[in-house]
Amino acid sequence: MALITAPNIFPNEEPLEAGTTRLNLGPTHPATHGVFQNILELDGERIMSAEQTIGYIHRAFEKIAERRPLYQITPLTDRLNYCSAPINNMGWHLTCEKLLGISTPKRVDYLRVIIMELARIADHLICNSIVGVDTGAFTGFLYVMQYRELIYEIWEEVCGSRLTTNIGRIGGFERDFNDIAFTKLERFLKEYPDVLREFERLFNRNRIFMDRTIGAGPISAERALNYGFTGPNLRAAGVDYDVRVHNPYSSYQDFEFDIPTGTTGDCYDRFLVRNQEMWQSLRIIEQAYRKIQDMKGQEGTIFHADVPEYYLPEKKDVYTKMESLIYHFKIVMGEVDIPPGEVYHAVEGANGELGFYLLSDGGRSPYRLHFRRPCFIYYQAYEELVKGSMLSDAVIVLSSLNLIAGEMDA
Repeated sequence: MALITAPNIFPNEEPLEAGTTRLNLGPTHPATHGVFQNILELDGERIMSAEQTIGYIHRAFEKIAERRPLYQITPLTDRLNYCSAPINNMGWHLTCEKLLGISTPKRVDYLRVIIMELARIADHLICNSIVGVDTGAFTGFLYVMQYRELIYEIWEEVCGSRLTTNIGRIGGFERDFNDIAFTKLERFLKEYPDVLREFERLFNRNRIFMDRTIGAGPISAERALNYGFTGPNLRAAGVDYDVRVHNPYSSYQDFEFDIPTGTTGDCYDRFLVRNQEMWQSLRIIEQAYRKIQDMKGQEGTIFHADVPEYYLPEKKDVYTKMESLIYHFKIVMGEVDIPPGEVYHAVEGANGELGFYLLSDGGRSPYRLHFRRPCFIYYQAYEELVKGSMLSDAVIVLSSLNLIAGEMDA
């Protein structure tokens, strides 16, 4: 009787070294922080090699965008980094405005800055509190999460949405901030600093937390630059590159803030840099809010540029004015032609440089659109960061890099 053996479902895999074990970390595992896979080869608990795999979402955003008018692409950008979706939205709108030659009023710029910096805080808040959870400390997560909720309430007052916001429009916002939004913003600015200080006291000098994160997943400035790192992960390695400073947009040149940096680029440095960036974001928001208060007698309640081809007119005007009715019809039906051109615009996303490369041939949708997603770049370095480490370090490194699956599979 012939012996029946199972077929080799991985025909291209190299055989394991003697004494090693292959472990699938993901794609359906809570520790992977998203739908992506790591195939680890372990010698005991020591990581000998790692192979990263993406593609489990299959969303094809870039190809979908080639069949949509510009203003219908905004909801796609929400799904890139869904922890700080408004930054994605604003980055896309700024890219469109660059192609279309639209200049926005200062008040619009400052309102956008407030929304983007709130999004940065929300993203860093989630990232750092989850780093704490992955080291066994759940308390910090509970302390700060209620303030992520308050940020979502502010967004809800502005646009009606919370997580995937679709906030803003080409040229500005759908509507002005109401008094409730500003009241909640004032509460956040008043209460969150004390909460952030308490969060830092829980972790910054915590011996267990330091032992788990110091020296885990380090990367040098040279290697980080070679990979194309940006954002907090690059700054933790000692490079003070920040798009808001080196290539200002949305009037960021009008604000004073510092660029926190680390030295070793390990998990602990990445944690500290993100904490410091939250302080700087609070500083920026306070400045922007003061500027808006000072503009009450100048720009009044302006919340969008004069771009009728891309901004829906008020409903009462649609019913009473032929020109408004025509613009409304053309926008809703996607019948607005865009000029030919080739532009790239980047913003300082919560994870790093988020860029949009837009190529137009003069039709009603992009001829080609490419998203520069920072997480896609970080993930390429994962094997180098964890090779030789312990299995427990694999999860900490994933957390500290703040890898978001939506940015990897666009």
